[in-house]
Amino acid sequence: MRGSRAILTVYIVFLLLPIYWLVNMSLKTNFEISAMMTFYPHVLTFDNYYKIFTDASWYSGYFNSLQYVLLNTAISITLALPAAYAFARYRFLGDKHMFFWLLTNRMAPAAVYALPFFNLYTAIGLFDTPWAVALAHCLFNVPLAVWILEGFISAVPREIDETAQIDGYSFAHFFVRIFLPLILNGVGVAAFFCFMFSWVELLLARTLTTVNAKPITAIMTRTVSAAGMDWGLLAAAGVLTIVPGAIVIWFVRNYIAKGFALGRV
Repeated sequence: MRGSRAILTVYIVFLLLPIYWLVNMSLKTNFEISAMMTFYPHVLTFDNYYKIFTDASWYSGYFNSLQYVLLNTAISITLALPAAYAFARYRFLGDKHMFFWLLTNRMAPAAVYALPFFNLYTAIGLFDTPWAVALAHCLFNVPLAVWILEGFISAVPREIDETAQIDGYSFAHFFVRIFLPLILNGVGVAAFFCFMFSWVELLLARTLTTVNAKPITAIMTRTVSAAGMDWGLLAAAGVLTIVPGAIVIWFVRNYIAKGFALGRV
């Protein structure tokens, strides 16, 4: 028992150490960061956070990122639900091949699609908008959501569908009022992964935006200049990028736990 606790303690410390060090750096001056290694700020400063919250070029990056991430999550789940239901409940010509083809989109690197998306969105006027990044991320997140939700839907007995049909429920009423609550854990898991993959993706987000919709991950590269690296500001921005993911995990933690236990994730 003591050995297990010791291993668990070491594991937790190993996971939390980078986060602690990031917070530690964000509360220091650049001089202290560069001069010596300290385990806590000798001169506590909140100037790095103050700059982020007062400089529009910084806080707008968080707003832009949240915009396209939430848009992408909503679109991906909305499209994936009927597709996953169709793959789980019906058999049609080429269904297995199509399901595999969806997953291959997730396997391809984002760099393959950067140039086609750039050319397309420039032509139709979507370039440098949250919609450009949100729709581009659907190429990866919709197949992932379909794959996750198909496992949850397949676990629900078909007799529920047939009973609702006999009772006279319309498909829309049955799906929203009866079926959707049964797979809510799967929806939570799929939404979590869509949010996180879209939040941390950089290549497409940076390629498809310039000024108006520039995400925080691209803005963080501004800390590099001829004068050197602004370590404290970069660390503060990194701490704040963790916050949205932590909030999402807090709200969907129960769904994630049940989803990992019951679904195919």
